[in-house]
Amino acid sequence: MNVEPKRLDFCPMDTPNSPAPAEPGHSPTPATPIVVEAHQLSSGYGRSPVCGIVDFTLSGGGALALVGPNGAGKSTVLKTVVGQLEPVSGSARIHGQEVDDRSLAFRREVAQVFDEDAFFPSLTVAEHLAIVAAGHGATEVEELIDTECEFFGLSAERSSLPHNLSSGQRRRLLLAAAFVRPRSLLVLDEPEQRLDTAMRSRLATRLRGEVAGGLALLLVTHDPAFVRTIATSALFIGDDIRHLTPAAAAAAISETNPHAG
Repeated sequence: MNVEPKRLDFCPMDTPNSPAPAEPGHSPTPATPIVVEAHQLSSGYGRSPVCGIVDFTLSGGGALALVGPNGAGKSTVLKTVVGQLEPVSGSARIHGQEVDDRSLAFRREVAQVFDEDAFFPSLTVAEHLAIVAAGHGATEVEELIDTECEFFGLSAERSSLPHNLSSGQRRRLLLAAAFVRPRSLLVLDEPEQRLDTAMRSRLATRLRGEVAGGLALLLVTHDPAFVRTIATSALFIGDDIRHLTPAAAAAAISETNPHAG
């Protein structure tokens, strides 16, 4: 569905949908804002698509999981939606606006974690989190850092530099940086990578709670437990794109990779 924006500013509190007229004797139900729209979106490199055409909308309070075999194009779709790659054709909008990942408005609303350890080598764990939190307008920064370090098991590493962290700790630091900042859309590329089973479960439960609270979540995952716990909808990415229920998507992961989860 292609929705024309009705505003000039980038504001998640607005919605491009007008609420339906209230029935007599009933209060109107607020429309759920559409956060992400992909319309006839072809993702790839140059003019060569890597998978089929994607069409979806994602609203606040929804979690869309992209599933499929390795190399199917899931991460490429994700990067195209958030503006890291130019679409081969079609379009993506976030909060009704064409995606521009260079804009301050975009960065205020969209938190994303890809499999890239991008850290300042001379900054500690706490300093990284402080810069991300304060730079995105968060308040009570020290309290946020304490909370996320405790959740991600990094309290003892607050003063550590990135090169002194294990691979799993660096992954948890990337995830923590997404949680210390305000966000209306969270984009995660295989968030389960390099996490132990207990942390995967805790993260899935937390994400489910945030989605229930109104967050829009777009993720790529190979973990059927993540899909069953978090997803409200799913897309199977391949030459043909299939819309699946979360249960069917979890089953598809298990069929593609019997050792998943």
